[in-house]
Amino acid sequence: MTIVTGGASGIGAASCRALAAAGAQVAVVDRDGQGCETVAAEVDGIAVVADVSDEASVNAMVVSVTSRLGPIDICFSNAGIATGGDILTTETAVWDAQWAVNVMAHVYAVRAVLPGMLKRGSGYLVHTASMAGILSSHGNVTYTTTKHAVVGLAEWLSITYHHRGIGVSLIAPLGVNTPMLAGADPRFAAAVAGPIKEPEDVAALVVEAIVAERFLVLTDPIAQTWMERKTGDPERWLRGMRRVQQQLEEDALPSS
Repeated sequence: MTIVTGGASGIGAASCRALAAAGAQVAVVDRDGQGCETVAAEVDGIAVVADVSDEASVNAMVVSVTSRLGPIDICFSNAGIATGGDILTTETAVWDAQWAVNVMAHVYAVRAVLPGMLKRGSGYLVHTASMAGILSSHGNVTYTTTKHAVVGLAEWLSITYHHRGIGVSLIAPLGVNTPMLAGADPRFAAAVAGPIKEPEDVAALVVEAIVAERFLVLTDPIAQTWMERKTGDPERWLRGMRRVQQQLEEDALPSS
């Protein structure tokens, strides 16, 4: 039995379909009730409306799902938001909102499902981060910071619970054709999002990773190259990122 948060659209919806096609019974979780119902009907699953930024709502969702479908085998924490700007203009309320959805929602979900998984000696946790959480990104400081936190959380969970039967996968996409990317600054998408994939491409990789029990899921080979360049020569990598940042700022200046 599988829970997918943020399941009403984008990577979440595509993953619900891919997991169902692979034989999983799926609970589609989202704050968008109509979207939940639509995807749940497609995958012969159930729809559960929940606010993943609220621990009580997450706990109630898990209780509802287990009472209807039984123990949770896979918990896919996928919901995320990307509002925000630079360090000087992004208000504290935006930081709080992104931290709640992009980080604490993962924590709440793990707290709710992990005790049962540990008791059974098996279970799987999937976390959607971003290459912004590994390589950093330009523009959105809150997104970059919170996605780094998700990477750290997923790594910690894998280290701490693998020997007790808990698998963990971390999804670190480059650009994906979702509503989140559509709402981003087009200059960002063109300059730093990398090769744009479809949600279905990512969903197929998610299923493959769960079957193979592989931790890191990258959406394009270039991501591996960029990671190696960063770790191999951090100073050179930072110089390159600074050049991109400067070019973005220069391109944003009004023409004289």
